[in-house]
Amino acid sequence: MAIRTRIGLLVPSTNSTAEPDFQMVAPKDVTIHSHRLWLTNEGLSGEGMDRMNAEVEQGATYLATAKVNAIAYACTTGSFYKGPGYDQEMVACMKRAAGAPAVATAPAMVQALRFFGARSISVATPYNAWQNDRLREYFSSLGFRVLNVEGEPVASRAGAQGHCDQPPESVLEFASRVCHPEADVLLCPCTAWRSLEVVKALEERTGKPVVSANQATIWATFRRLDIIRANSGFGSLIDSLAKAHA
Repeated sequence: MAIRTRIGLLVPSTNSTAEPDFQMVAPKDVTIHSHRLWLTNEGLSGEGMDRMNAEVEQGATYLATAKVNAIAYACTTGSFYKGPGYDQEMVACMKRAAGAPAVATAPAMVQALRFFGARSISVATPYNAWQNDRLREYFSSLGFRVLNVEGEPVASRAGAQGHCDQPPESVLEFASRVCHPEADVLLCPCTAWRSLEVVKALEERTGKPVVSANQATIWATFRRLDIIRANSGFGSLIDSLAKAHA
């Protein structure tokens, strides 16, 4: 029997969405092995992100002992809040520590947007104003026209743990409602928000490609490992893995 492909996952300690999302998309011979990084429900600030990311190198080192084939940092804010450049430093740090290919959520979303040829984007988030402002700065500085950034009121007040508990149906209703008609792509950041489960429905409702945080992180990680047998039903980005090798 062949050895399984192992993916190491670094997740905020409050996040209970990223791991099941990865496993839903992964084929049976791909396994997910996570290490949690300390984050409190009130930690959605620069200070909270700094504390969490101080553990990234050690976490990647721990995951390396499981002989993971790749490592993914599954936090959108933690990889965009200091702007372009910092995200690539984080990826390089994980790669050195784990001795394996590395991916981080924010640059994975950028890669996915460019895959679709997006120039103008509409953004639906569960974020507070501090996160939304920095998200706009990050994507704008990378050349995207950010038409709007809308924070879902209930989720933004609930904090890090509360993002995980918002049902996917409410994500679908909110994100489809705020999607700008001129956008090339609808973007749904936050690896704790249960947007992956409704990406396909969002694409059908809006008529646009949708890039969500976990979806893009999974896609970028699978591409690094040449995994093409992803489970379907999670939007056109994931479906493109198999189509590229058809």
